[in-house]
Amino acid sequence: MLNVHNLSVAFGGEYLFEEISFRLNGGDRVGLIGKNGAGKSTLLKLLVKDMPLDTGTIAMEKDIKIGFLRQDIDFEQGRTVLEESYQAFEELKALETKLEAINQQLAERNDYESESYNQLIIDLSDITHHYEILGGYNYQGETEKILLGLGFKRSDFNKKTDTFSGGWRMRIELAKLLLQNNDVLLLDEPTNHLDIESIIWLEQFLNSFSGAVMIVSHDKMFLDNVTNRTIEISLGRIYDYNKPYSKFLVLRAEIKEQQTNAQKNQAKEIQQAERLIEKFRAKSTKASMAQSLIKKLDKMERIEVDEDDNAVMNVRFPVSITPGKVVAEIEGLSKSYGDNHVLSNINLLLERDSKTAFVGQNGQGKSTLAKIMVGELVHEGKVKLGHNVQIGYFAQNQAEYLDGNKTVLDTMVDAANEKNRSKVRDILGSFLFRGDEVEKYVKVLSGGERNRLALAKMLLQPFNVLVMDEPTNHLDIKSKNVLKEALNNFDGTLILVSHDRDFLQGLVNKVYEFKNKNIKEYLGDIDFYLEQRKAADFRVIEKKQAQKKQAATTKKTTNSFEAQKKLKSLKNKLSSVESKISQLEKEIADIDHQLLMDYDKTIAEPHFFEGYQTKKSELEELMGSWEKISAALEEASH
Repeated sequence: MLNVHNLSVAFGGEYLFEEISFRLNGGDRVGLIGKNGAGKSTLLKLLVKDMPLDTGTIAMEKDIKIGFLRQDIDFEQGRTVLEESYQAFEELKALETKLEAINQQLAERNDYESESYNQLIIDLSDITHHYEILGGYNYQGETEKILLGLGFKRSDFNKKTDTFSGGWRMRIELAKLLLQNNDVLLLDEPTNHLDIESIIWLEQFLNSFSGAVMIVSHDKMFLDNVTNRTIEISLGRIYDYNKPYSKFLVLRAEIKEQQTNAQKNQAKEIQQAERLIEKFRAKSTKASMAQSLIKKLDKMERIEVDEDDNAVMNVRFPVSITPGKVVAEIEGLSKSYGDNHVLSNINLLLERDSKTAFVGQNGQGKSTLAKIMVGELVHEGKVKLGHNVQIGYFAQNQAEYLDGNKTVLDTMVDAANEKNRSKVRDILGSFLFRGDEVEKYVKVLSGGERNRLALAKMLLQPFNVLVMDEPTNHLDIKSKNVLKEALNNFDGTLILVSHDRDFLQGLVNKVYEFKNKNIKEYLGDIDFYLEQRKAADFRVIEKKQAQKKQAATTKKTTNSFEAQKKLKSLKNKLSSVESKISQLEKEIADIDHQLLMDYDKTIAEPHFFEGYQTKKSELEELMGSWEKISAALEEASH
C-alpha cells in the first residue's frame, strides 16, 4: 500500500532520522512514538508531500487516498457545521455547481432545436450520471448520520464552526475523514482536546477501519486500545514491532536485555581470543594459529546494544508565598456566550493545598471557569481570591501565545525580571533546551517543544496557585510522567482541567464534574470519582453508557412479559418506518430518473416541485423517527 525506503531528513546539518525504511499494509494500525522533536509530525508531513524529501523514496499504490488529521485545525470562518463537513466531497460539490449552471441555462433558453441546446442536454445527462455514481443523492444523509453519531444534534448543523470548542471542531474534521473513504489515515495527536465520548468513537472507528492507520499520540490507553504495531523514532533510527504500545515496551526491554547479554558473551570471546593471540604470537610453531585468530576477530561483526534517548525534563514548581486558607470563593457564578448558557449559578470554595480536577465533556464549561478564575473572562456572580493568592495559569493553547519570530532564549529573557534573568539558561536546560537549541526560532519547534517552552516561561513568574488546562497536550509520554511528578511535589494549590485519567491518577484529591451548566463535587481522587460513577474507567463515563446501565437496571425490575411486549412493538414500528423509507427513496429515485431522461416534460407537470419537496420532507421526518425508534429499541434490548 505504502512503502518508505532509506528516508532521511536533516535540519541544520543534523539528522532527524537517517535511512529509515518501513511498509504500511491494509489493516496496519501503527502507533508512531518518540520524544518531542524526534520527527514524528515531520514524517507524517513527508508521507502527504507537505514537505520535500532529502534522500530516499516514498512509493505508494496508484490512486491511493490519504487522509491527514493535523495537530492544528484551520477552518474557514463563516461556514456552518454542515457546510464544513461537505468539504469532504469536493468532486460532488463541483458537479453540483456544473449541474446548477446547466439547469439555469436550460430554464432561460428556448432554442430547443439548436446544437448547443442539445449539447447541454447531453452534458446534463453525463454529469448527472457521474454525480449519481459518486453517491450524490446520498452524501447529505450520510453526513448527517455521521455527525449525529459523533454527538452533534440536528440543531447544531447550521451553527457556525467558530462557535464550537476545539474538541467539537476536531469531531467535524474526523467526520470529514470518515466521509472521504480514505485508504490511509495519518492522525497527528487526534485525542488532544477530545473528550471521552469522542475518543471512544474514534477508537471504534479505527478498530473497524480496513485501511492503514498511522497515529502520533502520547495517550497510552488510546494506543493500547487501537494499535497493533508500534514504530519508535529514537536518535535518528526507528524500532518497528508488531505490538501495541505497552507490549512494545516489554518486548523492546527484552530485546535490549538479550543484546546486552550477547554483547557481554561476545566481549568474553574476544578477550579470550586476544589472550591466545598474545600467547601464540611469540611461538613460531603457533604463529599461523595466531594469524587465524586475528582474521577471525577482524571478520567478527560486533554486537551493538540499541541506544535509548533517556533525556527528560527536570521540573520543579516553587511556591512563591503562603496564601490564606481559602484560595478562591465563588458564589452564584453564571456565564453565557450569546444564547449559549455554559455555567449557571455555580458555587465553589477552594482551600489552600487542595489538588482539584475539573472533568466532563467538551463544552460543559471547564475551561471557561478556569479563565474566569484567572480574570480572563467577564461573568455574572462573585469570584473572590484569597489573601496573598498568586495564580500561575497554563492555558489549553498556551503555546500559541509565543512569538514565532523570537528564539527560545529571547522568549525567556524578555519574560524574565532582574532577579531571575540570570537563571534563564538553567531553567531552559531543565526543560531540555541545551547548547545551540536555545537559538532555535519558536516557529520551527514541534508542538511538544513549544509546550515545554511555555511551561519553562511559567517559572519566571511567582505563584502559589497553579491552574492548568490540558497541560499534557503535545507532551511525549516521558515528559508527561515528569510533569506529573513535578505537580505531585508542588506544595501549592493545583487545579487541573484534563481528560487524561492516567495523568490524573494519584495526582488529585478532589474532582468536580461539569455537566448541564452545573458542577458536582466528589471528595476523593479520580478513582473514587470513577467508583462513585459506577465506572471502571473514564471511557464509560458518558451519556450513552449511563443510559444503557439505567436500561439494564430497569429491565431487571420490569415484568418480563411487558418488556417483551414493548420490544415487539418497537420492532414492528421500526419495520414499518423502514418500509416507508424504502418506498419513498424509490419514488424520489424514480423522479430523479425522470428528470434525467426528460427534464422539460417532467418540470412541466402541475405542482411538480411542491410534490417533489413534500416527498423529501417526509423522508427527512421518517429518518428522524427511525433514529428515535432505533435508540429506544437499543435501550429496551439491554
